[in-house]
Amino acid sequence: MAKRLPARRLDGIDHNPWVEFGKMASEYDVVNLGQGFPDFPPPDFAVQAFQLALSGDFMLNQYTRAFGYPPLTKILASFFGKLLEQEIDPLKNVLVTVGAYGALFTAFQALVDEGDEVIIIEPFFDCYEPMTLMAGGHPVFVTLKPSPTGDGELDSAGNWRLDPTELASKFTSRTKALILNTPNNPLGKVFSKAELELVASLCQQHDVICISDEVYQWLVYDGHQHVSIASLPGMWERTLTIGSAGKSFSATGWKVGWALGPDSLMKHLRTVQQNSVYHCPTQGQAAVAQSFQHEQLHFGQPSSYFVQLPQAMWRSRDHMVRSLQSVGLRPVVPQGSYFLIADISDFKSKMPDLPGDVDEPYDKRFVKWMIRNKGLAGIPVSIFYSRPHQKHFDHYVRFCFVKDESTLQALDEKLQKWKDELRP
Repeated sequence: MAKRLPARRLDGIDHNPWVEFGKMASEYDVVNLGQGFPDFPPPDFAVQAFQLALSGDFMLNQYTRAFGYPPLTKILASFFGKLLEQEIDPLKNVLVTVGAYGALFTAFQALVDEGDEVIIIEPFFDCYEPMTLMAGGHPVFVTLKPSPTGDGELDSAGNWRLDPTELASKFTSRTKALILNTPNNPLGKVFSKAELELVASLCQQHDVICISDEVYQWLVYDGHQHVSIASLPGMWERTLTIGSAGKSFSATGWKVGWALGPDSLMKHLRTVQQNSVYHCPTQGQAAVAQSFQHEQLHFGQPSSYFVQLPQAMWRSRDHMVRSLQSVGLRPVVPQGSYFLIADISDFKSKMPDLPGDVDEPYDKRFVKWMIRNKGLAGIPVSIFYSRPHQKHFDHYVRFCFVKDESTLQALDEKLQKWKDELRP
């Protein structure tokens, strides 16, 4: 066709690093620690709930309510109402979406208008920028800065902090929303209550919406506590809280997510949903409803999956931290999430001229080298930064540690070979 085919809103967002690095990892014999998914089964009660949804009530094969299967919206309202200390109406304050990704997309389409500014905290889950641009918004970036560590001391995600003055300077009369991700992907930082109070005060002062991506809320370690910003005084009215059944129950392929918030915001998300996907698969929603009912009975007890999963992943995290250090990678110890990032500065100084394009960040070249030569796949952390800031953070690689013990053992075998090659 002679006419322009792609819509202009797609300009500049067609490249996807997950496709690029996923394809490359599939071409080699690698231990893939790149994409964030568990390679162990969901808990038995969740699998059984899905099996029952498939084989039980035949009406679960049909459409359900557009904005969420009623038993699911009811249990989400009850479960999170207690945590957020809010009376949550399952019809007005809950929207079930195609994964948390769907909730994010729906939120941006519903609330961000042409020329609106959206504050994004770096490093950020990479979809936030293109979703802002597709909605016609203008992303404004503010960067978490690492504090210096002592010689031989491992860095911690908690050492990466916002500069309050810099954050405040990003708010203007055009600021429509701030997107918060805690625990953060890729860093694994769990924002403290004091940090959230700073964000909350600025959002209230400038009349800004907070889109809070909390998909890793159960995965916190070392005694850290996840705090939902919507629970702070004056924030429920201006916050969308986004969650994920995939992350909650180790079933990322189910693609069931949700957004919680005041009706003044949620009604606009419902408008987008009813004019796009309309509703989400019924059987997956039924399985998630049953799984949350199970968790509500066990919540806070040793039998709760939301207690057991972080305990197990804490051990996996510590395993990976020890293992990566053996070849000179320096992990930044995460406080939460599926991920850790590792500092590759020593490699950058020892072998700076890895093959790649002239303008390609070092961490991208390093990951490609690692896939080809060491049989390990990670994700370059520079993809989680805006283009102007990528060169300042091109010496980190993200690894997913939410893996089965056999995968961690395979990692150790690859690292042992690497370590043997380092010996003179």
